[in-house]
Amino acid sequence: MNFFRGVMGGQAAGPQPSGAETIQKLCDRVASSTLLEDRRDAVRALKSLSKKYRMEVGTQAMDHLINILQTDRSDSEILGYALDTLYNLICNDEEEEQDAVTHIPVSGKRKNVSAPDETAQKQADDLGAQFTEMFIQDPEHVTLLLTLLEDFDFHVRWPGVKLLTALLKNQGVQLQGIILVSPMGVSRLMDLLADSREVIRNDGLLLLQQLTKSNAAIQKIVAFENAFERLLDIITEEGSSDGGIVVEDCLLLLLNLLKNNSSNQNFFKEGSYIQRMKPWFEVGDDNSGWSAQKVTNLHLMLQLVRVMVSPVNSPGATASCQRSMYQCGLLQQLCTILMATGVPADILTETINTVSEVIRGSQINQDYFASVNAPSNPPRPAIVVLLMSMVNERQPFVLRCAVLYCFQCFLYKNQKGQGEIVATLLPSTIDANSISAGQLLCGGLFSADSLSNWCAAVALAHALQDNLTQKEQLLRVQLATSLGKPPVSLLQQCTNILSQGDKIARRGSKVQTRVGLLMLLCTWINNCPIAVTHFLHNQENVPFLTAQISENLGEDERLVQGLCALLLGICIYYNDNSLENYTKEKLKQLIEKRIGKENFVEKLGFITKHELYSRAAQKPQPVFPSPEQMLFDHEFTKLVKELEGVITKAVHKSSEEEKKEEEVKKTLEQHDNIVTQYKELIREQDAQIQELKEQVSTMSAQNEQMQTSLTQQLSQIQQHKDQYNILKLKLGKDNHSQSNSQGDGSQMNGLQMEEVTQLRAELEELRMQHTLLQTQLGDKDTLINSLRSEPSKTAEGSAAESDNSELLKELEALRSQVQSQSAEINQMRTEREELLRRAEAASSEAAPCSDSSLDAQKMAELESRLAAQTNETERLKAEAKSLSQSRLELEQQLASATSTVAILQTEKAKLQTEVQESKKEQDDLLMLLADQDQKIHSLKQKLKDLGETVDDEDDLDTRDQTDDDYEEDEDED
Repeated sequence: MNFFRGVMGGQAAGPQPSGAETIQKLCDRVASSTLLEDRRDAVRALKSLSKKYRMEVGTQAMDHLINILQTDRSDSEILGYALDTLYNLICNDEEEEQDAVTHIPVSGKRKNVSAPDETAQKQADDLGAQFTEMFIQDPEHVTLLLTLLEDFDFHVRWPGVKLLTALLKNQGVQLQGIILVSPMGVSRLMDLLADSREVIRNDGLLLLQQLTKSNAAIQKIVAFENAFERLLDIITEEGSSDGGIVVEDCLLLLLNLLKNNSSNQNFFKEGSYIQRMKPWFEVGDDNSGWSAQKVTNLHLMLQLVRVMVSPVNSPGATASCQRSMYQCGLLQQLCTILMATGVPADILTETINTVSEVIRGSQINQDYFASVNAPSNPPRPAIVVLLMSMVNERQPFVLRCAVLYCFQCFLYKNQKGQGEIVATLLPSTIDANSISAGQLLCGGLFSADSLSNWCAAVALAHALQDNLTQKEQLLRVQLATSLGKPPVSLLQQCTNILSQGDKIARRGSKVQTRVGLLMLLCTWINNCPIAVTHFLHNQENVPFLTAQISENLGEDERLVQGLCALLLGICIYYNDNSLENYTKEKLKQLIEKRIGKENFVEKLGFITKHELYSRAAQKPQPVFPSPEQMLFDHEFTKLVKELEGVITKAVHKSSEEEKKEEEVKKTLEQHDNIVTQYKELIREQDAQIQELKEQVSTMSAQNEQMQTSLTQQLSQIQQHKDQYNILKLKLGKDNHSQSNSQGDGSQMNGLQMEEVTQLRAELEELRMQHTLLQTQLGDKDTLINSLRSEPSKTAEGSAAESDNSELLKELEALRSQVQSQSAEINQMRTEREELLRRAEAASSEAAPCSDSSLDAQKMAELESRLAAQTNETERLKAEAKSLSQSRLELEQQLASATSTVAILQTEKAKLQTEVQESKKEQDDLLMLLADQDQKIHSLKQKLKDLGETVDDEDDLDTRDQTDDDYEEDEDED
């Protein structure tokens, strides 16, 4: 106990042990004590000494502390002491304090931290790295630490999180590899975000920040562990942009997960997390109170938006994110911040950059941005307000660069926007009462500020980028230089600033201004022969360019010489030889005489060799450390890369080579035209084929429908025939029943004779009508019988077909029989040869006569059988030949029958129409017949009731027959 009192600060008699001795004794106690309390006290003592005696504790107690983590996992207190001790060994106190005080906003001021001695700090860093190497030398130690993080006890989990964070800071790559292969390693760390204790959750955020640095595999695993959902929930709970340091940590982790990781970006977009970013940018009307933390949070939120639509991403993913941002209203919210008042300058600058990349290359977003107006009186377009800031030399440099980037992104692949900007410079559209974008660009182009000259020139060049129409339209722009002098074109004014005039020349003497104007002229006349002609039409331009290229100037002027060479080369390459004095050949001769071809190519190469050229070629956003280094534009570097080689070739080519190239170009154009014509012809034929296919399918469907309807009509005809027969039978029965009741009416009388006579007349008339109807019914029966004979004609073709098929079957049977008999004949021939060989052998051996006679008989029998089979085969062959001839005849008959069937089908269709008409007439006749029968029956009944004798039709027919017989007998007599 005296020993522990000495360690813990108590007074003890005698000499005090040194720190190394004390640590050695504590390590022995940790290793040898059997009581948990003794080991716990020893580890607590090591923790208290770990900061003062870091080297000694680390070298002597590291293994004992790791052993405690492995063996005493049931006691959370000793585990906490061991983890704290390891953390003190691996992490530097100075670094921890610096992290605590430097959690500050990006744009805020950092607190003044007293810098430690560099040598001591370097030694401490080396010591922490050495202890980290010792700890991770066995990967099982890291796995053990990950297992301990599953313990929910605060005294174990929190020190474990801090220790793992310190390990990642010192040896991040090695730790990432171990955690990546550890089972459920990343998932265990993700559980820290769900911890209800904020201190563990917040340190878990710091741990995940270190874990996800520069490791795409871990970034994907963390993202698919539902990290986006959890982080966005934490940001919302903490107050979004108004939140504290926790919001900043969440945003930094989101940036780690999304930056340069296309898979996570796609997952973020597909999960509809972009829509959840919109509330972050809902700032109030009162923007006076912007805390440093809010500025930092909003700055990181804007960076997160830019990561999703960065130009370095794939075009498809960027376009999809831009569309989502417009649809959810995020772009509208950013434009609201852009036009709001009281927004800090750095937030305004970052907002402009963010809006720039959201609209870059997206037509719908660019159109919306063009419609945004600033809340001024009168309202002005947002583009005009931003350009006013760009050409104002009192505005901050970074803000002016951001506005230029925004203008470039607005015009990127936006020919509609380019036309609108150029239209503000044309004489027909200039409005003297309002400030337009074109007026601001011209004012900046010819102002005294060289940075405004450069920005205006680059902005105007982007209005002409890859747009031949606007290049030609800009040639119409006229500028009034001073009173009493005629206006000059914009092209001529730009060349005048480069070449002549005292005051104007002094302005043009600045390298930045001349570089901007030369970039504008190169972009303007590139791929525009009309602009080249206008440029060469000024007699002073070519001598000025040759003089600039041929002079030996200083280092600063080399870039101007290279740009002059590029401009002259474009005049050669895109020259249409419309000016006699400045044709391609004459310009090349001028270069060869005054400059020299090799010297010209060398000066042209000064552009790409400039140190600022490669920096501008890296990304579209103009980012420069100072205004003096603002010389190259990103799109212009692409133009230089495209033109340098072709201009070099054009200068070295002779006139004969150019003629050959022109002929080759013409041939290629003709070939392309022919290919285009054939492609169009093929497209037309494909369309026709498709149309014909559709027609065939339609006609096939119609044919099927007609076949179906024909079948239905045939069945209906049969039904009508059956109905007609039934009606005919019914009519015969009715007549028979009426004849049976003929004599029942003779007992009735008492009616006047006039009524009887009238009824008899009506009866005669009805009988005549009945006779007429019977005649018509007979005609219809004849027609139906003719129709019935029709199918028999049609059946002849089918019978011929069936006969043909039977003959074919018989022919096949005969062929198979012939083949079997041929096989039998071959077998018999084989047997005959064998018998002949046996006979020869028998004769040579002098066999008995009886055997030879038997063999001769058998041979004779076989020969007779063979002859019979041969005759049968010949007969079958002849019969097969005759059957083949008969088959051909039957096929011809079948073809004729088929044509006859087609003709009969046509006639059948006609007859079917006639049958339908006759059916209608029959139905009408049946109706009339039924009515007349009813009337006759009623009249007969009346006559019977009146007592008159009424003869039925059968009796009348019998009486007529008897009269005829009597007349015939009289004639014979």
